[in-house]
Amino acid sequence: MNEDTRSLHPEQPPPGAVPPTGAASEAASRATAWADPAPLGLAGFALTTLLLSIVNTNLLKETAGILPVLGLALFYGGLAQFAAGLMEFRRGNTFGATAFVSFAAFWLSYWWIAPRVALAGDAHNALGLFLLGWAIFTAYMTIGALRVSLPVLAVFVLLTLTFLFLAIGSFQGGAGHVMTEVGGWFGILTGLAAWYASAAGVINAAHGRTVVPLGTLPGRTEPSERVRHEERSV
Repeated sequence: MNEDTRSLHPEQPPPGAVPPTGAASEAASRATAWADPAPLGLAGFALTTLLLSIVNTNLLKETAGILPVLGLALFYGGLAQFAAGLMEFRRGNTFGATAFVSFAAFWLSYWWIAPRVALAGDAHNALGLFLLGWAIFTAYMTIGALRVSLPVLAVFVLLTLTFLFLAIGSFQGGAGHVMTEVGGWFGILTGLAAWYASAAGVINAAHGRTVVPLGTLPGRTEPSERVRHEERSV
Protein backbone atom coordinates (compact mmCIF):
# COMPACT_ATOMS: atom_id res chain seq x y z
CA MET A 1 0.00 0.00 0.00
CA ASN A 2 2.98 2.25 -0.27
CA GLU A 3 3.03 5.23 -2.56
CA ASP A 4 4.65 4.28 -5.85
CA THR A 5 6.09 7.27 -7.71
CA ARG A 6 8.59 5.37 -9.83
CA SER A 7 8.82 6.24 -13.51
CA LEU A 8 7.17 4.07 -16.13
CA HIS A 9 10.66 2.91 -17.17
CA PRO A 10 12.60 2.39 -13.94
CA GLU A 11 15.14 0.28 -15.77
CA GLN A 12 16.36 3.47 -17.49
CA PRO A 13 18.28 5.54 -14.89
CA PRO A 14 18.28 9.35 -15.18
CA PRO A 15 21.31 11.01 -16.80
CA GLY A 16 24.31 11.08 -14.49
CA ALA A 17 22.91 8.49 -12.09
CA VAL A 18 25.31 5.95 -10.59
CA PRO A 19 24.30 2.42 -11.63
CA PRO A 20 23.26 0.32 -8.61
CA THR A 21 25.54 -2.50 -7.57
CA GLY A 22 25.27 -5.59 -5.38
CA ALA A 23 22.18 -5.77 -3.19
CA ALA A 24 20.85 -2.49 -4.59
CA SER A 25 21.00 -3.87 -8.13
CA GLU A 26 19.20 -7.06 -7.06
CA ALA A 27 16.48 -5.05 -5.30
CA ALA A 28 16.06 -2.81 -8.35
CA SER A 29 15.74 -5.88 -10.57
CA ARG A 30 13.00 -7.32 -8.34
CA ALA A 31 11.17 -3.97 -8.29
CA THR A 32 11.08 -3.74 -12.08
CA ALA A 33 9.67 -7.26 -12.39
CA TRP A 34 6.61 -6.71 -10.19
CA ALA A 35 4.10 -3.88 -10.48
CA ASP A 36 2.60 -2.42 -7.33
CA PRO A 37 -0.41 -4.64 -6.48
CA ALA A 38 -1.85 -2.24 -3.89
CA PRO A 39 -4.13 -0.28 -6.28
CA LEU A 40 -5.74 -3.56 -7.40
CA GLY A 41 -6.26 -4.76 -3.85
CA LEU A 42 -7.65 -1.40 -2.74
CA ALA A 43 -9.99 -1.21 -5.73
CA GLY A 44 -11.39 -4.67 -5.08
CA PHE A 45 -11.89 -3.84 -1.43
CA ALA A 46 -13.42 -0.43 -2.20
CA LEU A 47 -16.16 -1.46 -4.62
CA THR A 48 -17.22 -4.53 -2.64
CA THR A 49 -17.34 -2.52 0.59
CA LEU A 50 -19.32 0.31 -1.03
CA LEU A 51 -22.02 -1.95 -2.42
CA LEU A 52 -22.46 -3.94 0.79
CA SER A 53 -22.48 -0.76 2.85
CA ILE A 54 -25.24 0.74 0.70
CA VAL A 55 -27.27 -2.39 1.45
CA ASN A 56 -26.48 -2.05 5.18
CA THR A 57 -27.69 1.56 5.25
CA ASN A 58 -31.04 0.31 3.94
CA LEU A 59 -30.81 2.76 1.02
CA LEU A 60 -31.15 -0.21 -1.33
CA LYS A 61 -34.31 -2.13 -0.45
CA GLU A 62 -34.40 -4.70 -3.27
CA THR A 63 -34.83 -8.21 -1.92
CA ALA A 64 -32.16 -9.58 -4.27
CA GLY A 65 -29.78 -6.67 -3.76
CA ILE A 66 -27.32 -8.93 -1.96
CA LEU A 67 -26.59 -10.96 -5.12
CA PRO A 68 -24.24 -8.42 -6.77
CA VAL A 69 -22.47 -8.09 -3.41
CA LEU A 70 -21.89 -11.84 -3.29
CA GLY A 71 -20.50 -11.79 -6.83
CA LEU A 72 -18.06 -9.00 -5.96
CA ALA A 73 -17.19 -10.70 -2.67
CA LEU A 74 -16.11 -13.84 -4.52
CA PHE A 75 -14.30 -12.43 -7.54
CA TYR A 76 -13.18 -8.84 -6.82
CA GLY A 77 -13.02 -8.39 -3.07
CA GLY A 78 -12.00 -12.04 -2.70
CA LEU A 79 -9.92 -13.53 -5.51
CA ALA A 80 -8.49 -10.29 -6.96
CA GLN A 81 -7.53 -9.01 -3.52
CA PHE A 82 -6.01 -12.39 -2.63
CA ALA A 83 -3.82 -12.20 -5.74
CA ALA A 84 -2.74 -8.69 -4.72
CA GLY A 85 -1.80 -10.00 -1.29
CA LEU A 86 0.33 -12.78 -2.75
CA MET A 87 2.19 -10.22 -4.86
CA GLU A 88 2.78 -8.11 -1.75
CA PHE A 89 4.44 -11.16 -0.15
CA ARG A 90 6.70 -11.38 -3.19
CA ARG A 91 7.61 -7.69 -2.84
CA GLY A 92 8.45 -8.11 0.85
CA ASN A 93 5.57 -5.92 2.09
CA THR A 94 4.39 -7.58 5.31
CA PHE A 95 1.67 -5.01 5.98
CA GLY A 96 0.19 -5.12 2.48
CA ALA A 97 0.34 -8.91 2.28
CA THR A 98 -1.35 -9.37 5.66
CA ALA A 99 -4.03 -6.79 4.92
CA PHE A 100 -4.95 -7.93 1.41
CA VAL A 101 -4.91 -11.69 2.08
CA SER A 102 -6.87 -11.23 5.32
CA PHE A 103 -9.57 -9.04 3.81
CA ALA A 104 -9.74 -11.32 0.78
CA ALA A 105 -10.46 -14.11 3.26
CA PHE A 106 -13.11 -11.90 4.88
CA TRP A 107 -14.92 -11.42 1.59
CA LEU A 108 -14.64 -15.07 0.63
CA SER A 109 -16.00 -16.09 4.03
CA TYR A 110 -18.81 -13.52 3.66
CA TRP A 111 -19.65 -14.99 0.24
CA TRP A 112 -19.94 -18.42 1.87
CA ILE A 113 -21.72 -17.37 5.10
CA ALA A 114 -24.35 -14.86 3.92
CA PRO A 115 -26.63 -17.14 1.86
CA ARG A 116 -26.36 -19.96 4.41
CA VAL A 117 -27.38 -17.71 7.29
CA ALA A 118 -30.43 -16.66 5.29
CA LEU A 119 -31.42 -20.33 4.99
CA ALA A 120 -30.33 -21.59 8.42
CA GLY A 121 -32.02 -18.95 10.57
CA ASP A 122 -31.00 -16.60 13.35
CA ALA A 123 -27.26 -16.28 14.03
CA HIS A 124 -26.97 -12.62 15.04
CA ASN A 125 -24.78 -13.26 18.10
CA ALA A 126 -22.39 -15.50 16.15
CA LEU A 127 -22.17 -12.89 13.39
CA GLY A 128 -21.57 -10.23 16.04
CA LEU A 129 -18.55 -12.17 17.30
CA PHE A 130 -17.37 -12.64 13.71
CA LEU A 131 -17.54 -8.88 13.08
CA LEU A 132 -16.01 -8.01 16.44
CA GLY A 133 -13.01 -10.21 15.65
CA TRP A 134 -12.51 -8.31 12.41
CA ALA A 135 -12.79 -5.01 14.27
CA ILE A 136 -9.95 -6.08 16.58
CA PHE A 137 -7.80 -7.21 13.65
CA THR A 138 -8.40 -3.95 11.78
CA ALA A 139 -7.64 -1.90 14.89
CA TYR A 140 -4.12 -3.29 15.28
CA MET A 141 -3.54 -3.08 11.53
CA THR A 142 -4.35 0.63 11.88
CA ILE A 143 -1.15 1.02 13.90
CA GLY A 144 0.79 -0.35 10.93
CA ALA A 145 -1.09 2.01 8.60
CA LEU A 146 0.52 4.92 10.45
CA ARG A 147 3.64 4.16 8.38
CA VAL A 148 1.88 4.02 5.00
CA SER A 149 -0.13 7.06 3.85
CA LEU A 150 -2.98 9.29 5.00
CA PRO A 151 -5.63 7.71 2.72
CA VAL A 152 -4.66 4.19 3.81
CA LEU A 153 -4.71 5.27 7.45
CA ALA A 154 -8.18 6.75 6.87
CA VAL A 155 -9.31 3.44 5.36
CA PHE A 156 -8.26 1.49 8.45
CA VAL A 157 -9.64 3.97 10.97
CA LEU A 158 -12.99 4.08 9.19
CA LEU A 159 -13.04 0.31 8.68
CA THR A 160 -12.41 -0.31 12.38
CA LEU A 161 -15.44 1.85 13.20
CA THR A 162 -17.45 0.12 10.47
CA PHE A 163 -16.80 -3.34 11.90
CA LEU A 164 -17.45 -2.11 15.43
CA PHE A 165 -20.85 -0.60 14.61
CA LEU A 166 -21.81 -3.61 12.51
CA ALA A 167 -20.88 -5.91 15.39
CA ILE A 168 -22.99 -3.90 17.84
CA GLY A 169 -25.88 -3.90 15.37
CA SER A 170 -25.58 -7.65 14.92
CA PHE A 171 -25.60 -8.27 18.67
CA GLN A 172 -28.75 -6.13 18.85
CA GLY A 173 -30.59 -8.08 16.18
CA GLY A 174 -28.78 -7.64 12.88
CA ALA A 175 -30.12 -6.17 9.65
CA GLY A 176 -32.32 -3.13 10.06
CA HIS A 177 -30.91 -2.09 13.43
CA VAL A 178 -29.80 1.53 13.65
CA MET A 179 -26.22 0.52 14.57
CA THR A 180 -26.04 -1.63 11.44
CA GLU A 181 -27.15 1.37 9.40
CA VAL A 182 -24.52 3.57 11.08
CA GLY A 183 -21.93 0.91 10.24
CA GLY A 184 -23.16 1.06 6.65
CA TRP A 185 -22.51 4.80 6.45
CA PHE A 186 -19.02 4.35 7.86
CA GLY A 187 -18.54 1.56 5.32
CA ILE A 188 -19.41 3.95 2.49
CA LEU A 189 -16.76 6.38 3.74
CA THR A 190 -14.31 3.47 4.00
CA GLY A 191 -14.94 2.43 0.41
CA LEU A 192 -14.52 5.98 -0.87
CA ALA A 193 -11.21 6.36 1.01
CA ALA A 194 -9.99 3.04 -0.43
CA TRP A 195 -10.99 4.13 -3.93
CA TYR A 196 -9.03 7.37 -3.49
CA ALA A 197 -5.92 5.47 -2.37
CA SER A 198 -6.30 3.07 -5.31
CA ALA A 199 -6.74 5.91 -7.80
CA ALA A 200 -3.68 7.67 -6.42
CA GLY A 201 -1.57 4.53 -6.83
CA VAL A 202 -2.66 4.01 -10.45
CA ILE A 203 -2.48 7.64 -11.57
CA ASN A 204 0.82 8.42 -9.84
CA ALA A 205 2.44 5.28 -11.26
CA ALA A 206 1.15 6.02 -14.76
CA HIS A 207 2.50 9.59 -14.69
CA GLY A 208 5.73 8.71 -12.87
CA ARG A 209 5.15 11.49 -10.34
CA THR A 210 2.72 12.52 -7.62
CA VAL A 211 -0.44 13.75 -9.34
CA VAL A 212 -2.95 12.64 -6.70
CA PRO A 213 -1.54 13.59 -3.27
CA LEU A 214 -1.30 10.97 -0.56
CA GLY A 215 -0.11 13.32 2.17
CA THR A 216 2.61 12.72 4.70
CA LEU A 217 2.51 11.14 8.13
CA PRO A 218 4.76 12.00 11.11
CA GLY A 219 7.91 9.86 11.11
CA ARG A 220 7.39 8.53 7.59
CA THR A 221 10.28 9.02 5.22
CA GLU A 222 9.21 9.84 1.68
CA PRO A 223 10.79 7.83 -1.19
CA SER A 224 12.81 10.81 -2.46
CA GLU A 225 14.24 11.40 1.03
CA ARG A 226 15.26 7.74 1.31
CA VAL A 227 17.08 7.93 -2.01
CA ARG A 228 19.00 11.03 -0.91
CA HIS A 229 19.90 9.38 2.38
CA GLU A 230 21.17 6.26 0.62
CA GLU A 231 23.25 8.38 -1.78
CA ARG A 232 24.89 10.21 1.15
CA SER A 233 25.63 6.86 2.81
CA VAL A 234 27.55 5.45 -0.18
